[in-house]
Amino acid sequence: MTDATRRAEARDSPRLAELSTELGYPMTAGEAAERLRELSSHPDHAILVAEEKGRVAGWIQVSLPRIFETPRRAEIAGLVVDEAVRGRGIGSGLVAAAAAWAREKGCLALRVRTNVVRERAQAFYRRAGFGPVKTQAVLEKPID
Repeated sequence: MTDATRRAEARDSPRLAELSTELGYPMTAGEAAERLRELSSHPDHAILVAEEKGRVAGWIQVSLPRIFETPRRAEIAGLVVDEAVRGRGIGSGLVAAAAAWAREKGCLALRVRTNVVRERAQAFYRRAGFGPVKTQAVLEKPID
């Protein structure tokens, strides 16, 4: 279990960057600080951190996508727990905190997308009560 779950703060940026890099999305502390600053100014986004023994052990990003054809729901955009402390309920606590945030925003559901190769992540989310909704391809077009 964690000592506390709270909103991420600027002072957390170096640790957020370390954890993001551990997940396979490298970033510097400066990049993390800039991204956190930008997201923190939007009420439809939250980055929450879990502390264990005064150190950030994991983070979750949750947001409200505004999609016309679907009821209001929140989506987990990212979740990472330090590999050294996985299996202690930190991820489950972060998901619960994201669900509470979503409930406060009037959401009817919490959604997450995982890469098909992240089998451990999919098993974690299924244990947390998530079930499949659809399979889709993700396409991207660079913008010049």
